[in-house]
Parts: sequence; structure tokens; C-alpha cells
Amino acid sequence: MISLQGKEGQALLDPNVLSYLVNLNQKNEQWIRELEDEAIENHVPIMDKIGIAFLEQIIRIKQPENILEIGAAIGYSSLRMAYAYKHTKIVTIERDQAMYERATHHIAERKKEDQIDVIFGDALDVAETVEQKAPYDLIFIDAAKGQYQKFFTMYEKMLSPDGMIVTDNVLFRGLVADHRDASKRMQKLAEKINSYNKWLTDHGSYHTTILPVGDGIAISVPKAKEEVSE
Repeated sequence: MISLQGKEGQALLDPNVLSYLVNLNQKNEQWIRELEDEAIENHVPIMDKIGIAFLEQIIRIKQPENILEIGAAIGYSSLRMAYAYKHTKIVTIERDQAMYERATHHIAERKKEDQIDVIFGDALDVAETVEQKAPYDLIFIDAAKGQYQKFFTMYEKMLSPDGMIVTDNVLFRGLVADHRDASKRMQKLAEKINSYNKWLTDHGSYHTTILPVGDGIAISVPKAKEEVSE
């Protein structure tokens, strides 16, 4: 979630290049525009246009049978994923009551209830329920940034052997590289995400690549058994 902007509004990409990519990835479906407008109007953080286009392409290539999304918000990304591959089943978690209600509304409006199951609750509390539909071929982490490592550790056991874990916002507006001019709150978040990134890239059981797409996307895939460190 969050747009591709650095500290003090500085873009992580050249503004002209960013504008070019956004225009190329512009979706004209009315329902997409309506959800994007709703997110802007109500200050709901949703995945940016470049990031969601990248995620859709991953799903088209991977063709996951089951997806777990941690952080539904208003249902924007789960719907985009559902349309990217019509045979996938998605479980998405949302802890905010108002967001949960908007997500279920939008999913019902698009007649995707059979494809997307929204679970109300904190992702740290509903693992037992989520596990009932495991394993997942793709796990998408896009919720409370300070809890990323806990989410990863809790749900990686539900990943299929050839699955992948995708984490959004790992560059956090560029603040992971330099947060000296940010507010104290943003500095703390940047430090937590930076810690997560280091933990993730050093993880003994996963290969992780972090890409400067959207607000930064990490892709983690399990190492082969012979590669796993003790």
C-alpha cells in the first residue's frame, strides 16, 4: 500500500518515468476506478498502480490455487488478484470493522464471494481459522508494518513447498535507506521494516529478492532442502 513516494514526497523513481509507468498500467474498468477513488477519499492505503500490476503478473505466472492475504483493507487487492487468475481461492484477513464491512460489500458487489473469503480479526489471532484452508501457494503480507516478521513467522508454515511469500512496502517511501528527516513515528516504522528486510534477506530457509516496484516488494521462495542452513 502507499504510493511510490520517498521522504518529503520525493519519488523513488524519476517523476517522468513514474508517470509513464502509471499511465501504462492504468486500468479502465469502472469498478477499479471506483475503489481507487474510495480509497483516496477515505484515506485508505491500497497498493499503488505499479505494485498491483506487478502482483497481478506474478499471479498469472504462478497460477496459485490458494492465496492468503494479510490485510484486506477495502478488498481492492484481493479483487485484483481474483480477476488476475479466476481459478484461485483467496483467504484475506482484516482486523478493522469498517474496512471488513467495505471489503465484504465490494466482494459481494463483484459476485466474488465464492472465490474470496474475508476473515475478521487480527492476523496474529486467527491463524487456527486460516490454517483450515492451508496450504497456500502464495502468501501476501500487506498489513501492520511493525508486525511483518511476526506475520511471516506465523504463516510460513502454511506455505506450500513450491509457494512464495510476497511482502509489500518494504522500501517504505525510501525511508529504510535514510529516515533522518522523518518524524519519530516514521523513523520507528522505517527501523522496524529495515530490521525485517535484513532478517528476511539473511533467512536460512528462503531466497529473497527486494525490488523497487511500487513502495518496494519482497519476494521470498523456500530454499531447496540441500540449501537450507543449519
